[in-house]
Amino acid sequence: MTAPALANSSSEWRLSEVCPAGFHLRDGGCYLQSFYSGYSSLQQSGVGGLKTGMPPLREGFTAQQIDLGRLLFFDPLLSVDGDMACSSCHQPARGFSDGLAGSIGRHGEVMHRSAPTLWNVGFLRELFWDARAKSLEEQMQGPLFSQEEMANTPAQLLKSLQDNANYRDLFNQAFGGGTLSLEQVYTALTAFQSSLVSLGSRYDLYANGFHEVLTQPEIEGMNVFRSFVARCAECHTPPAFTNQQIAVIGSPEPKGAALDIGVAAITGDASQRGGFKVPTLRNIELTAPYMHSGRFKTLRETVAFYTGGRGHAVPEGEHLSLHWHIWEPNLSDHELDLLVAFLKTLTDQSFMPVLPRKVPSGLAPVATDIFTH
Repeated sequence: MTAPALANSSSEWRLSEVCPAGFHLRDGGCYLQSFYSGYSSLQQSGVGGLKTGMPPLREGFTAQQIDLGRLLFFDPLLSVDGDMACSSCHQPARGFSDGLAGSIGRHGEVMHRSAPTLWNVGFLRELFWDARAKSLEEQMQGPLFSQEEMANTPAQLLKSLQDNANYRDLFNQAFGGGTLSLEQVYTALTAFQSSLVSLGSRYDLYANGFHEVLTQPEIEGMNVFRSFVARCAECHTPPAFTNQQIAVIGSPEPKGAALDIGVAAITGDASQRGGFKVPTLRNIELTAPYMHSGRFKTLRETVAFYTGGRGHAVPEGEHLSLHWHIWEPNLSDHELDLLVAFLKTLTDQSFMPVLPRKVPSGLAPVATDIFTH
């Protein structure tokens, strides 16, 4: 996307003309530079070995569009009552998730799935646990307009932004004039979320030749992870640490909860009953609790699930088409500890965006603390 010609502005707000960390300016747009930029990947799938390219990233947005999306992301003006923002459920201090088994809705009700991380979300082909959205623009309309979440309407969201002089000016800066539209809102939020890239962990340094950055137990944990015994890497395949496929693994629901049939509710395919999109493991250390239902509080509990035996947590009377790699690896406690040690090497927030202390609506920005409490 080429940079728009900026109109003169009398507002105190000025969008950044500098690309976010990790991105460089080319032909008016911001493009990622990373360890993986020079590597190829079969069918651009982003799965393979240590030196394999990532899948295609949503990139090329202007610096101004990314910066506008940053402000919108933390601004509760986007919700019907001005009390929730995108960052309510995707908090920077919690790996852009929220630390809850089920996110809290507009009326205080608990949602039945956990909020996934947004780190590296711009690389994903499908969104939501049940893969029902095919783009970030489509995905964001779910929480924005769901009565259980931000509860806005397209007309009210547009009016709130058009009635705000700061936002009128900022959209003019980002898109070069014309009428402020919902499509511009979606583009700006997509631009910001696609800039949330995490590819500079200690694992990434190791994978690119700096072997001394990992300890011996961490390397041993990586070997367990990649082994044909544990089979973790069959689904959580480097370098994206997801193969972006659907897997039925038989993960348990919270006590007393009915089985969440997952993708089958969208596709009607009985073989996908209980199936969910394979999540990335990057920054997994920061995003507890785990699984679609947040059933497991710790990484140790989570990895232990996979050695509990094929189908051991499937409710009585259910017959799920469990993924082939779910079996009985019989990993030892020591091997499970090594796996956890390795997973923690995937933590990297070096490209954390600048968290706004104020937002153009004048409301208090949401979840901009850098530490959890």
